[in-house]
Amino acid sequence: MLRAKAKEKASAALRERLDERLGRSSPSAADRDVASDEAPPNDAEFDRQAEEAIPAEVRMISGCHDEQTSADVGNVATFQLPDPAGMAGGACTSAILQVIYKEEQPSCENLTFMDVFLQTREVIKSNGFEQIPQLSSSRCIDVNQPFDLMTNKYGNEGTRYAVLIGINYTSHRRGRLRGCHNDVHNICKYIMDVGNVEESNITILLDDGTSTPPTRENIMQALDELTQKCQPGDTAFVHYSGHGGRVKDETGEDPTGFNSTLVPLDFNKRGVGHILDKELYEHLVCAMPSGTSLTCLMDCCHSGTVLDLPYNFVADGEQTEMTPVKDFPFVKLIMLRQALREAGVERLMDLRDSDKREQVKAAMAEKLEAWQG
Repeated sequence: MLRAKAKEKASAALRERLDERLGRSSPSAADRDVASDEAPPNDAEFDRQAEEAIPAEVRMISGCHDEQTSADVGNVATFQLPDPAGMAGGACTSAILQVIYKEEQPSCENLTFMDVFLQTREVIKSNGFEQIPQLSSSRCIDVNQPFDLMTNKYGNEGTRYAVLIGINYTSHRRGRLRGCHNDVHNICKYIMDVGNVEESNITILLDDGTSTPPTRENIMQALDELTQKCQPGDTAFVHYSGHGGRVKDETGEDPTGFNSTLVPLDFNKRGVGHILDKELYEHLVCAMPSGTSLTCLMDCCHSGTVLDLPYNFVADGEQTEMTPVKDFPFVKLIMLRQALREAGVERLMDLRDSDKREQVKAAMAEKLEAWQG
């Protein structure tokens, strides 16, 4: 009896601490059930939750919805690369550069985010494709403000870093692409010319036989090193051009039933596979320090929510402002980060240890039980 009361008291205390961190009073179970059916408010409460879950200012430009495929990539539903039907280059990368960097000259002066995204969609459409570009972010962005590919929030105060990844899958018999290396070279020129990124601060991964190959290990290492280098005031940029996919979510946590993925060069080797959105969230999104900013340009299939960010703008000609993502799992994300820290997990590879996995599961179960009352 005393143990039950003590546990109940501890659970209530945890709920109060979470509520305090989330900046709101504790809802009843009925309140939580009702709230889950409503779109989250675009207000200070949602903003506080976003800042708690994601310390840095992160935004992502993607070429299509999760259910869409990019112009040169088919549906990666299994560990077999699709036939790109001879198409070359990512539609999103080339289209957005056509809008903001015509003839290798800055051309987005006086253009807003909305202008750039709508014009990018028109370029894609004029080439016979139906993909709809979108912008997602960890903070609400006014899409009517002037466009900048790499945020100028910190001006010249910090250092600018970039990781550029292009995979043509030249060593594979099927699913080869022809334009991803060009995408990287074109983006590299742009961020050096317009984004003021020094060449020495750019990491390039290409399967061209001379560069660092974009294997799973090398991609994750490059992202880890990027987040470790960045200090408050620094600005980072990540560009990925290659295959993307969707794989079944074995945890049951994703409401869609699938995880969005990136497909590294060595995806088909034993024990390698895809890079899951959850890994990108942990190694990149949440690993960026507070006081830094990160922009990602993901030109691949199923890229709409590959970074799982809480605000979204779709350039469909109907949406006029960035809106919060309904039922974004702030509380679970905060709990997961706490559980990982408590178990001493610093990298996802630490979860290969069965004891640590059990510690994280137990901690998450306890926190969820406390939150649900």
